[in-house]
Amino acid sequence: MSLLRSFVACFFLAPTAEACDLALALAVDVSGSVDSNEYRIQMDGLAAGLRDPIVSEALVRGNARLMLVQWTGASRQKVTIPWTHMDSFEAIDSFARQVAADARVWRNFSTAIGEALETTMSSFSEVTECKRHLIDISGDGVSNEGVEPSEIHDVLRGKGVTVNAIAIEESEPDLTAYFFENVIVGEGAFVVSAAGFEDYPARIRKKLLREVTQQTAGLK
Repeated sequence: MSLLRSFVACFFLAPTAEACDLALALAVDVSGSVDSNEYRIQMDGLAAGLRDPIVSEALVRGNARLMLVQWTGASRQKVTIPWTHMDSFEAIDSFARQVAADARVWRNFSTAIGEALETTMSSFSEVTECKRHLIDISGDGVSNEGVEPSEIHDVLRGKGVTVNAIAIEESEPDLTAYFFENVIVGEGAFVVSAAGFEDYPARIRKKLLREVTQQTAGLK
């Protein structure tokens, strides 16, 4: 364990719990508006965020489960990395490597946010032992195909699934407002704005910090 991780463990985080605190599904937008470079920025940024010392410490101490989903148009959502137990820093490093190396499944399709949420939501039946069920969805556009995301909010609430979002406002400056009104759901749900894909790595790191530590003060 690094000196920084040891410091975090001693002074900022609660003692290790045996139960799973968090099941976190990472849903990444691979629709046609995302080019190959932007896809790479997302995956590398997400991998780096997971390796952040405070994020990784919280995931291990919470016995978290992580899963990666790629999504785009209707009927095109796929779990590319199944639920994985974050029971050690080695497990986190391995998961982060898989994220960075994850091959893109689709290109040049529409944006079906509602179906992405439905597909991801169904996977939580595999991690019922976890206290919190959370979908972390990224996107750079509004839903333009399939079921509207707001139409499944009642189902998400009923299943106890919270949805947070990161709005990548590369070409749609009002996307944060759209996500706030139509996508996020659940107690404490929030949207983080990225001005563009270059801003994504820093914003996803702050988003992960907020999600895995439940410390919301000062994070914007």
